[in-house]
Amino acid sequence: MYLTNNNPYGLKRTLSDFFPPIAAIVSQILLRRYYANGPGLGRSIGVGLTTTLIGASLAAVGIYIFARVADPDLIRQHLTEAKQMLAAAKDMYLKQTNGRQQYEATLRNLAQTPQAFAQDEFVKKMLWGVVLSIPGGVFLRK
Repeated sequence: MYLTNNNPYGLKRTLSDFFPPIAAIVSQILLRRYYANGPGLGRSIGVGLTTTLIGASLAAVGIYIFARVADPDLIRQHLTEAKQMLAAAKDMYLKQTNGRQQYEATLRNLAQTPQAFAQDEFVKKMLWGVVLSIPGGVFLRK
């Protein structure tokens, strides 16, 4: 993203959230091929969750290292863009019940440090990985 002059912390980054779950499903398929009678439920879900954990950890470490090494102005630029997008959507927030509190919470919870970006990356990838690898493990157990 950075090399293509896009915001490396922006919305396009979320497109990579599906890579660990896809890797988890692929690992479960490979595990199923390895065992002739099927790997069983525990192994299948375990392999999916382990693959998700490894993928999410690598992604979090990668964005943490990038944020530490890259120019701090990139984070400030991202925060400016994110605040502009939130300001554009403020009317939508205010139409909802407790919209002002949601808007202010979203504004407060914007990642501002390398640690916050890494934590956000890890949590999102783990969430998608768990949500998709558990059903994948159930389906691919036998």
